[in-house]
Amino acid sequence: MSSAAQPDRRPTLEAVARLAGVGRGTVSRVVNGLPGVSAKARTAVEAAIAELNYVPNPAARSLVTSRTDSIALVIPESESRLAAEPYFAAVIRGVSSELADTEMQLLLILVRDRRELDRLIRFVEARRVDGVLLVSVHRDDPLPAFLEKTRIPTVLVGRRSVDEPLSHVHSDNAGGAAQAVRLLLDRGRTVVATIAGPLDMDVGDSRLQGWRDAHAERDILPDESLVAAADFTEEGGRAAMGELLGRRPDIDAVFAASDVMAAGALTELRERGRRVPEDVAVIGFDDSIVARHTVPPLTSVSQPTEEIGRTITRLLLDEINDPAAPRRRFTLPTTLTERRST
Repeated sequence: MSSAAQPDRRPTLEAVARLAGVGRGTVSRVVNGLPGVSAKARTAVEAAIAELNYVPNPAARSLVTSRTDSIALVIPESESRLAAEPYFAAVIRGVSSELADTEMQLLLILVRDRRELDRLIRFVEARRVDGVLLVSVHRDDPLPAFLEKTRIPTVLVGRRSVDEPLSHVHSDNAGGAAQAVRLLLDRGRTVVATIAGPLDMDVGDSRLQGWRDAHAERDILPDESLVAAADFTEEGGRAAMGELLGRRPDIDAVFAASDVMAAGALTELRERGRRVPEDVAVIGFDDSIVARHTVPPLTSVSQPTEEIGRTITRLLLDEINDPAAPRRRFTLPTTLTERRST
């Protein structure tokens, strides 16, 4: 028997056309979901496709539809932050699960500096993807404005401001933070500090606003000396906790805007001989795996992070299929999970 490669025996578009009794162009329109085909011809083509087990050539299909069948999940953060923060992994799981039953490929792109931003801009301008999911939105990030200008389907996790024009999904950040601070006040804590997230992000602003709202509900004037901003890292949380204790040694509770920062705060409190929760109660935000493995286990605001990933993906697929559709925004509810840190 010859060892030479056998010719490709896959059925061709022309073979489908002959069997269906239609032209090649009609088969192409059916395969690519385009209009202009009668119901009778469409039925004949679909039957021929099934009989021949015809599989479209992806490269040829993309030439007709101008589609790449891929989307980009863009995270403008370092790989160390991506690895250390369970939030990102949960979003990625949600996106992947929503794409599992589609033909879409997922590209994960980190943007860590100007060079990588420029490369991503060229990538998008060349329409190498059908749409973009953008996670971790900073107010001065030029990328959302660029994506809006190019009119490529885009959905954000979070928003630049309350006036965000692009489709976006986020948790009830202010409401969740307020619920956490209410719990601390209701337990008799009187000096409740907060470690806020980056204030150039809506998520940081909103969770800080929740801290202020809970105090205002109790007719307590929020004391800005009880606020320290950090960067959602453990090191940042520890440094902020030290800063707060230096200003206000009488702190008896702290709400941190992420579990990772709360873990840093717990370390600093332990180093300074403060017992949790006896001396200082602590609450985080995310209810991630971090919250279950701190000492003591951390009370935390639970947000549906995987559902955020699934929701942004559904919105993006809808926009890819109908670019003229109105932009949409969703706020997903949060709950409070109590553990021993309070």
